[in-house]
Amino acid sequence: MEEEYEVPSPHEHAIEEAVEKERDGLAQKVALMTAILATIGALVSYQSGTAQNEAMFLKNQSILKQAEASDQWAFYQSKSTKSHLDEAVAALTENTDLKARYLADRDKQDKQKAEIKTEAEKLQAESRKLGEESEAKLRPHERLALGMTFIQIAVALAAITVLTRRRWLIWGSVISAAIGIICSATAFL
Repeated sequence: MEEEYEVPSPHEHAIEEAVEKERDGLAQKVALMTAILATIGALVSYQSGTAQNEAMFLKNQSILKQAEASDQWAFYQSKSTKSHLDEAVAALTENTDLKARYLADRDKQDKQKAEIKTEAEKLQAESRKLGEESEAKLRPHERLALGMTFIQIAVALAAITVLTRRRWLIWGSVISAAIGIICSATAFL
């Protein structure tokens, strides 16, 4: 039996080496690009998380101030009710000393009501301000999240480029990465 051996020609050998170098070169370039995109993505993700955490903290502070304001308004209502009761009792009583005492108590309640109302309005204003600050802190998060999405798409397209060896896919990856970086960079403008 005769065994056949295939002996590649120098031309075939040179072509195989060139194709292999081209594949390795593409894989190296894509790996480097992916590493850079992963680093940028980590920074964007950190900034996005920080913005979101700050926004949530401010929103919680806003809710706390609103709850305090609600408590003050409830206290205001109770003082108002007490003032009305004192006035009603003073109107119904014939005793001048008792009438004077109830009217003095009504005046005291009215004075306290004014102070409580001022405090409640101040707390509501603080709550509104904190709510607005929270919304302002959240705006960059939305843009950063969009940027991060495009960076992740770029990484996925880069991986597909290496797997399929379709060089034209790298342009989709580069364009997606550029959009993601631009979105992230403009988040704080």
